[in-house]
Amino acid sequence: ARAFPQSRFFGFDVPPASGQGARRNGTEAGVADRATFAVARAVDYPDEQYGLICFFDSLHDMGDPVAALRHAAEVLAPGGTVLLIEPFANDRVEDNFSVAGQLYYAASTTICVAHAISEGGPYALGAQAGEARLAEVARKAGFSHFRRAAATPFNLILELRR
Repeated sequence: ARAFPQSRFFGFDVPPASGQGARRNGTEAGVADRATFAVARAVDYPDEQYGLICFFDSLHDMGDPVAALRHAAEVLAPGGTVLLIEPFANDRVEDNFSVAGQLYYAASTTICVAHAISEGGPYALGAQAGEARLAEVARKAGFSHFRRAAATPFNLILELRR
């Protein structure tokens, strides 16, 4: 937030402790007047016509990732962008047998998919969703532009626009 003094920032998470820590960090960084943190889910945070909405390693944990991205599309300002950062995965299971891929599958099975199922949603992506499946979710949510902006052995960085 310090790097963009003309911008406002909004952070949302479900656990209240996350917002408390973020508010404390914002105060210490001197940006509390432009940074708001609140308890909200990915499908019900307020509409501020955001220029940029970021999902950092979280969409695959949600019980209804289509609904989460659909809400983002609804509250995105015209010309706005969704930045989606997800664990790296190739689209075919057999192409993910690297050390990182094996670790991600283990974590995904025991943590990510279990959490998504616990939310009662219709679509558990898991940490090894892959670019094609993420693109399908984005299209179902109303995005017509889906682009891989970058990739590392650990993350896919994706750009979505309506």
